[in-house]
Amino acid sequence: MTRTTGNTRIDDLPIRDELRGKSPYGAPQLDVPVRLNTNENPYPLPEALVERIAERVRDAARELNRYPDRDAVELRTELARYLTRTAGYQVAMANVWAANGSNEVIQQLLQTFGGPGRTAIGFEPSYSMHGLIARGTGTGWISGPRHEDFTIDVAAAEKAVAEHRPDVVFITSPNNPTGTAVGADTVLALYEAAQAARPSLVVVDEAYGEFSHHPSLLPLIEGRPNMVLSRTMSKAFGAAGLRLGYLAADPAVVDAVQLVRLPYHLSSVTQATALAALEHTDTLLGYVEQLKTERDRLVTELRAIGYEVTDSDANFVQFGRFDGATGSHEAWQRILGQGVLVRDNGVPGWLRVTAGTPEENDAFLDAVRELKKEQSS
Repeated sequence: MTRTTGNTRIDDLPIRDELRGKSPYGAPQLDVPVRLNTNENPYPLPEALVERIAERVRDAARELNRYPDRDAVELRTELARYLTRTAGYQVAMANVWAANGSNEVIQQLLQTFGGPGRTAIGFEPSYSMHGLIARGTGTGWISGPRHEDFTIDVAAAEKAVAEHRPDVVFITSPNNPTGTAVGADTVLALYEAAQAARPSLVVVDEAYGEFSHHPSLLPLIEGRPNMVLSRTMSKAFGAAGLRLGYLAADPAVVDAVQLVRLPYHLSSVTQATALAALEHTDTLLGYVEQLKTERDRLVTELRAIGYEVTDSDANFVQFGRFDGATGSHEAWQRILGQGVLVRDNGVPGWLRVTAGTPEENDAFLDAVRELKKEQSS
């Protein structure tokens, strides 16, 4: 019998070549007073919602001996109502699909429209899970261009799409980690470029859509069967622990992803909890408005202190500029030394801070003021 020594490395295993040398996604969690590094909603769920979740889960628990609704009809119906009400465009249950977080939504889309011999493109820096999930599904990954201010270089992006003819195009708005929004004109230009190169799926990732200064891009799916809008309940709904993501698209896309979904992929408990949260939409979106105010305060204060700040439409702010990757990591450590954890997001010269409660944001601003004094002395 072969003993496990614990000295085997991942790359010693017979894993796929495209996974060798890669690192899993994740943000380090440290025990510090203020954690503003993972774009979580800082407000706990209101007690009335907690009680409603308990009621719905109790009811679901009585039938846990049975499989859940594999099509999540009630949940998809309520998600469609939420989108219709808040995004200003009528969608029905048939337009909506739900999964375990927006990452599983993206995975199912890449399993369906990507895969071996196919490619996907994203405009980086952007959400790194797009590329990681692409590799995980055997989909080739192409990094597209951005301007110096982190907006998408439309002409260069159109050229890249025409040259590489990707099967899937990712557009993230608001973009993570920069916070920048993408205008409808840019999305439409890239959609047309993608359809001219070859019929390609265009995925608009709106994980932070509720925090934007701009209206949702959801209406753009009208008459565009190869466009998908992806959302999550992790951010605006303060439900990162729930793991519930969803998409809106032509019903044919919804039918297509069901070819690869695992049977009964959404548990009864997950569906019950999400339905309870949707009953409290107004309260939860009230927290979003508070966070938008705090986000804008962070932008104003950081600029007043003397930092360069990227315009943000998300619940976080990218700030700098520090002296390259080394400088940004040193700044990250000094802020951490003040008891505040932000994200060293891998963009050389920049850091990212999540909008927290007013008290958490005050602590962060005190830390970066102290950092600025140290740098100026």
